[in-house]
Amino acid sequence: MGIYSISVQDNKGNPVSLETYRGKVLLIVNTATRCGFTPQYEELEHIYNKYHDQGFEILDFPCNQFAFQAPGSDADIDTFCKMRYQTTFPRFKKINVNGRGESPLYTYLKSQLPGRIQWNFAKFLIDREGKVVARFSPAKKPELLEHAIQAELDKPVSEES
Repeated sequence: MGIYSISVQDNKGNPVSLETYRGKVLLIVNTATRCGFTPQYEELEHIYNKYHDQGFEILDFPCNQFAFQAPGSDADIDTFCKMRYQTTFPRFKKINVNGRGESPLYTYLKSQLPGRIQWNFAKFLIDREGKVVARFSPAKKPELLEHAIQAELDKPVSEES
């Protein structure tokens, strides 16, 4: 199983195959709207705008598992992020990233770079071929990921991807 065989739901409950993102560099983030790291949305939007035209996507997965810091409906979360931080990157249905009811996406991500998700705003960097190449702690500011993102965007795409 690879990342492109996984299907998730957008924030309206529609199925989305991650195959849609084949050939893109991805940053997958579990988020929350009432967390000390919530202001990272501003930095995430900045790097999204800076690199999106080069084939970069941020996939936002709200998660309420850590101190219930992502309350409200998927629509409420989406409205908050768009109004407060002017986010434009794709946001998906609220999920679990650990334990009972864990999303298959996070089961896969953690099988590639093991360890429990410790808190909101953990980040996984995926290369254009779907390989999980880096994992960053919630405290790692998005602006500090730019070098790693640019390095992945600069790599040539193989014929097989």
